[in-house]
Amino acid sequence: MRTSKTIKAAKLGYIITSLFFCGAGILLMIWPGLSAEIICKVMGSLLLICGIIKIIGYFSRDLYRLAFQFDLAFGLLSSALGLVMLFDTDGMIAILHFIIGILALADGLFKIQTTVDAKKFGITKWWVIGLTSAATVIFGLILILKPFTGAAVLMTLTGITLLAEGVLNLCVALCAVKIMKNRKTDMRIVESYGNYLDEEEERL
Repeated sequence: MRTSKTIKAAKLGYIITSLFFCGAGILLMIWPGLSAEIICKVMGSLLLICGIIKIIGYFSRDLYRLAFQFDLAFGLLSSALGLVMLFDTDGMIAILHFIIGILALADGLFKIQTTVDAKKFGITKWWVIGLTSAATVIFGLILILKPFTGAAVLMTLTGITLLAEGVLNLCVALCAVKIMKNRKTDMRIVESYGNYLDEEEERL
């Protein structure tokens, strides 16, 4: 029961923070002229909360073990960057877009691996995770390379990247987090999948 509650809490936190990322992205797209200091503090708070939730998710016993499989290191990184943004806002403003780009690129690449595993596991919506992962990687890379000039354009692109990151994590939470309602039934599913993989390896 405690395990199930932990997974539910992690999944709910994942969904809520994803929606906040989407909201922040849309806000930047509509009002790219917002104060950079405010944006940095808001992003610092979001990254700190998101990092904590990712760490909790990693230690939860999600059946599929897909959504949170890379989240220990990523959660620690997000938390650390969030704290730096909150306590050294002035120093982080100039490289805010670069940090967001790196995080989006890294998370998108990790989620591509999640997509491959989800397909092997038989999750029907694996392609949704794949498409949103690819989009996040592309926007993150563009944000890092910064091919456009102008603060407003850069903030708009940052907003698009945040929106893509939010949608990606929302899709992962909804498609790849399995809460164990019936432990015996779920364990039979895992064992059947393991036997299937063993049979495939023997054929090869």
